[in-house]
Amino acid sequence: MKFIDFNFEPSLQEGLDSMGFENPTPIQEQAIPIILSNKDLIGCAQTGTGKTAAFLLPVLNKLTANPTESTNTLIVVPTRELALQIDQALQGFSYFTSVSSLAIYGGGDGSAFETEKRALTQGANVIIATPGRLMAHLNMGYVKLDQLQHLILDEADRMLDMGFVDDIIKITTYLPKNRQTLMFSATMAPKIRALATKLLNNPEQISISLSKPAEGVIQGAYLTYDTQKNNLIKFLLKGKDEELNSVIIFLSTKQKVKELERDLIKAGLKAKAIHSDLEQLEREEVLRNFRSKQLQILVATDILSRGIDIEDISLVINYDVPGDPADYIHRIGRTARAASTGVALTFINEFDQQKFAQIEALIDAEIKKLPLPAELGEGPAYNPEVRVKKPFVKKKSNFKKQIIKK
Repeated sequence: MKFIDFNFEPSLQEGLDSMGFENPTPIQEQAIPIILSNKDLIGCAQTGTGKTAAFLLPVLNKLTANPTESTNTLIVVPTRELALQIDQALQGFSYFTSVSSLAIYGGGDGSAFETEKRALTQGANVIIATPGRLMAHLNMGYVKLDQLQHLILDEADRMLDMGFVDDIIKITTYLPKNRQTLMFSATMAPKIRALATKLLNNPEQISISLSKPAEGVIQGAYLTYDTQKNNLIKFLLKGKDEELNSVIIFLSTKQKVKELERDLIKAGLKAKAIHSDLEQLEREEVLRNFRSKQLQILVATDILSRGIDIEDISLVINYDVPGDPADYIHRIGRTARAASTGVALTFINEFDQQKFAQIEALIDAEIKKLPLPAELGEGPAYNPEVRVKKPFVKKKSNFKKQIIKK
């Protein structure tokens, strides 16, 4: 099947042709006809399967065929990175149309808030928003969504994990009841089904490659103590700027991200961290430099495992084993996108072996354990059936002792 078979409006098809889009992915092939027929839909699809285009293209086709000045579509997403990614994709697809859009995600100055306010009152056709920022506008009473025809919830499982379920329910009270609702999630957990029951009307269901990494990902793992991890990364990356020109390293905490960034820069590697302590403009600059290949290594917390679309990533490294096995798929989904190939490596310490065994059970495959470089010494033995307790470390109090004088 080809995109031309959907019989999109000529101006939308022109945008697809200019971007080199010819053959739809499975999620696009199944979802687009359902959305064009105005049915509600719940789609289960992993990162990298093309679901953004799956919901954007049919909505853009409807808007192109029936132009309006009001807000027609609201897309709610968990992170600002995903909001920006969807807005950028939309601008590409709609280049030859008159559709307008705006990403609303917070973190900017007062002028950004005013721009968002104008769009929400005067009517940008498509609004892409994070729940918290959208609620800030809704609470002020000026948002006009009475003509809305489409509500799209992307990465719904992640929004629920982040505690946005009440905000999502509240947002829907501001919307027309007669609308098309589309929900996309990487998993079909009971909480997702419960939310779908509340918000969707007799939805169609699609499930694409659930719990399976993209076929082009070459996976491997190292058994390593935490004290060996930084040196292992430097061993893997030193002198390989051309072979590995685009690398993402995922860590479990913001503090670890900062420490690894300092260590890699000290070693002469082109690395930059992205985390919540950075201002929004700083985060955007880091991502821009990474996309343009001016920056070789991006060091990040799991906030980036979903929600960014960067092509040609050579290598993904899980510095820590993800706490949720499903997150492993999202992390390694940053490479081997759009039928390309890539490498994903995971570092397993002595405490995370059972978690890694759960990942292997989820994907129904054993991931090859690679030998450490001889100069790093031996790592821990692999025995995931034995639970090893992490040592208890008493945290220091942040409060000074007070002396109370009687």
